[in-house]
Amino acid sequence: MYDVIWTAHGVVIPLSGGEYVIGRSNQLIDWSSLVCEAKTQKGTDDRHNDASYQRVHPGNGKIALVGFPLQLKAHAERVDARLRELLPPEDRVPSELHEAMRYACLAPGKRLRPALAMASAEAIGQDPGLALDAGCAIEMTHAFSLVHDDLPAIDNDELRRGMPTCWKRFGEAVALLAGDALFALAFDTLGRLSIEPNRIVAAVLSLTTASGSSGLVAGETVDILSEGKPIEPDTLAMIHALKTGALIAASCEIGVIVSGGSASEAAALRAYGEDVGLAFQIADDVLNETSTAEQLGKAAGSDRARQKATYPALYGLDESRRRAREAAERGIGRLANLPNRQYLEELARFSVERLS
Repeated sequence: MYDVIWTAHGVVIPLSGGEYVIGRSNQLIDWSSLVCEAKTQKGTDDRHNDASYQRVHPGNGKIALVGFPLQLKAHAERVDARLRELLPPEDRVPSELHEAMRYACLAPGKRLRPALAMASAEAIGQDPGLALDAGCAIEMTHAFSLVHDDLPAIDNDELRRGMPTCWKRFGEAVALLAGDALFALAFDTLGRLSIEPNRIVAAVLSLTTASGSSGLVAGETVDILSEGKPIEPDTLAMIHALKTGALIAASCEIGVIVSGGSASEAAALRAYGEDVGLAFQIADDVLNETSTAEQLGKAAGSDRARQKATYPALYGLDESRRRAREAAERGIGRLANLPNRQYLEELARFSVERLS
C-alpha cells in the first residue's frame, strides 16, 4: 500500500504510514516526523470540523487516525487507485471508448457508494479491503448511470463533477457506448472476486436488482415521465427510493455479502442504505435549489427548470431538510447492534450536511 498525502490548512498530513488507514477510529499510526496538531480541510459544519482533528500524543510520535472528512478522501483515493487498475488502459483499441470510460469513472467525486460498501464490511467486524473490488464495481455502475443520465435524450447536462460531461467531450455515440461498457465491466469485476461462488451470485443479484427495471433505471424512467406533471407524495418517494436509494442500499448489502457477513447483517445494512439513500437524494434536491454550479460541479437550478419531481417542489426547503435529517437518523438507528458503526453514522450525517 503506497503512502497517501493530503494537505489540510497548509499542513501536510500523511494518511498511510502503514498498510491500512481507513475506517479504524481507534488505530494509531507511527509517524515520528509529524509533531503538530492539524485541523483538516473545512467540513460541512462545525460538528464535522470538531470531529476532524489529528491529535499528536506527546512524546510518542503518533497521531490518531484521521477524522471523517479525510477518511472519506482516503477511501476515495484507494478506490480510484484500484479503478485505474480495473479500467481498460486508454491505449487499448478502441482507444476512444476506453478513454471515455476512464474519463467518466475517474472524474473527481466522493466515491460514496464504494465507501459505504467498505464501511459496511468494517461495521460487521471484517476487513474493509474485502469489499474494495465490489465497491469499484458499484462505482462503475454509478458512473454508467451518470453518463446516460447526462445525455441530451435524458437530462441534456453539459457539466458533471466540474468537467464537461462525457457526451460533450466524446460525442453522444461514444458516451452511450462507454456507459454500456462500464455497466458490463461492473459485472465482470464482481464475477472475478476470489470468494465463495454463492456470494458472487448474491452480489451480482443485488447489483442487478438495484440497477435494472426494479431499481435505478425504473426510478429514472418514472422521474422522466413525471416531469412537468403534478406529483403525488408516494410517487415522489418511489422515484427517490429507486433512482438513488436502490444502489446505495445495494452498496451496503454487497459490502456485507462479499466480506462474509450473515443474511441478517446484510438485511440490516440494506435497510440503513435505503434510509441514507433517501436522505442523500432529498439533500441533492435541496442543493440543486440552493447551491451554485461552482459548488455542485454541475448545473444548479436545473430541477426547477425541467419541472422535475423533487422534495422542495412538493414540501418546500425547510420541510425537505427536516425529512432528510429524519431519514439519516432513522438509518443510524438501524446500526445499534453492529460493532463498528461510527463511520457509517458519519456517512449518514454527511449525506444531508454536505455542500455538494
